[in-house]
Amino acid sequence: MSVMKRKILSLCFLFSLVTLVFTACETEDETTPNVVSDIDGNSYNTVVIGTQTWIAENLQTTKYNDGTPISYIADNNNAWASAATGAYCWYNNDQDFAEGNSYGALYNWYAVETGKLCPSGWHVPTDDDWNTLENFLADNGYNYDGTTGGGRAKIAKALAETTGWTKFSAPGVVGNTDYPDYRNKSGFSAMPSGFRVYYNGVFSSVNTNTDWWSSTTTTGGFVFGRSVNNYSANMYRTSIVKSYGLSVRCVKD
Repeated sequence: MSVMKRKILSLCFLFSLVTLVFTACETEDETTPNVVSDIDGNSYNTVVIGTQTWIAENLQTTKYNDGTPISYIADNNNAWASAATGAYCWYNNDQDFAEGNSYGALYNWYAVETGKLCPSGWHVPTDDDWNTLENFLADNGYNYDGTTGGGRAKIAKALAETTGWTKFSAPGVVGNTDYPDYRNKSGFSAMPSGFRVYYNGVFSSVNTNTDWWSSTTTTGGFVFGRSVNNYSANMYRTSIVKSYGLSVRCVKD
């Protein structure tokens, strides 16, 4: 075999090895959790639950996805209650506390109403989106006691992160460490981020509650939302005043 042929074969062998290594790296990357970033550069893990892909953390952007700043309201008096446009805040006006505990920011519904709160390609879930999540979990082995069906009645434990919640002793509730195989089984990783009261701007219920907006309005000027708390096995469907400050999750378009 000529020297030239040997060189060509050697190069081909080397190229094949490089190709194999490159392919192996691609496969490895595909197994890592998907991440999405918002306009502020915050990165969020995502989770596939049934046919849906959710951001597995509460939103904490301070800008809409077109780069426009969201109004920040720290005042505990009438400024929050009287706001009729989009606004956000941090629990107790303490950004380090909120971010350090993975609570995210709290938003009024007027920020949700813009349709520009979630990263591009994602949206604040509709009431139907929440229903789809709840029914999938209940029908596919995420009820804390191993039963199936029942909608949102027994799925809260499977949605809630395993740390941060105030302890509570009732069977199957989020604040109880019983049924360990079902704790955050969905990977949704709900944290007890609390909320901001609509009529006076007071902060409430951190470590015991988390409440999320939907984008769906109901009668009387209210909005459907969802709530999980430490003392219940249920995920609640709620009707909320638009001036509350609640957490936001995003689901993929």
